[in-house]
Amino acid sequence: MPDHFPDTDVDPTPDDIRDAAETLSQLTVYLRGNPDLHTALALMEPLLDEYTGLPIQLGDVLRAFARAVTNSPAMRSADFHALIADLRTAAWEQTEQHTLHYALDEVRALLHQEPTTAQDRS
Repeated sequence: MPDHFPDTDVDPTPDDIRDAAETLSQLTVYLRGNPDLHTALALMEPLLDEYTGLPIQLGDVLRAFARAVTNSPAMRSADFHALIADLRTAAWEQTEQHTLHYALDEVRALLHQEPTTAQDRS
């Protein structure tokens, strides 16, 4: 695994997950503030990476959670199979969003076409 991922030998805590969600909230606020587009793009790149970005990670988390629910003896009810199907469907839908990295490619291409001075624009 790349070195920018946290140590996987340590179990995450609810606080760790809240921190991750808070970071995403901070990113939203930052992006609403009309930031420099180059900086915004740099912040979005890891979030939408086609292999390790949020859509892939969230899909993997949902599948793993479905597996944990499936393996729990306490989770045997009439709605059990529907619940697992819903989690797996949601996982697939999230994973399908991996193509969002193409939007970043388009932004990057447009940035390279943008004139850099007012003189270039005339």
